[in-house]
Amino acid sequence: MNKQISFFEQLNYFFLAISLLLGVNFTAAQEHKLPKDFIYVHKVVPDIALEIRYCGANNFMGKPVDAYWKSVAILTKPAAQALIQVQQELKSKGYRLKIFDAYRPQSAVNQFVKWAKDEADTINKNNFYPEIDKKNLFALGYIASRSGHSRGSTVDLTIIDAETGQELDMGSPYDFFGSISSHNSTEISKEQKENRLMLKHLMMKNGFRPYPEEWWHYTLRNEPYPDTYFDFPVE
Repeated sequence: MNKQISFFEQLNYFFLAISLLLGVNFTAAQEHKLPKDFIYVHKVVPDIALEIRYCGANNFMGKPVDAYWKSVAILTKPAAQALIQVQQELKSKGYRLKIFDAYRPQSAVNQFVKWAKDEADTINKNNFYPEIDKKNLFALGYIASRSGHSRGSTVDLTIIDAETGQELDMGSPYDFFGSISSHNSTEISKEQKENRLMLKHLMMKNGFRPYPEEWWHYTLRNEPYPDTYFDFPVE
């Protein structure tokens, strides 16, 4: 029996044929359209490693965060392109970059603020802020009502072995709230300090500025949206 092709199937075949002819993936473009001047980092740095922590439960909140719908890294085009040279230099040494977070929706920041005000919710305290009272996270600058990440040119990242994928020892875990995470920490070993300095040197060399209290946090110096905080989802 011959199967009758529906109008929608015919339409799908039509777009598929056109996409093959033109070399364009219309479906992907429709599903993952980003605002102007933003790009998926893996589009320009295809061999970069991703572990988007807020898309899962391995973070200080202990659960997925609002608006993190897919484990992808999004940045403004200048910020993403600046990572190309960092990656190339690391690969020449046998290493690669690994991103924990990039663009962060304002709605996710709002959830951080709401979480920080709930002093009873301390599910991941032992892993991320064992020596800090949750009520002091605002005063100490670990949680704020606005984040540079929402401007699209800030990235949290580390260095991994290019073959094994193992992270270099930086002396403290990503997103650990404590003095040991600062660039000037005296609580880390010489090797850990050297690993941090390698990342810092390459990031600064390629246009990023570090955040003193977090060894993983860098912002593009000439970010294109210094006063704009975006709120589209990570998908």
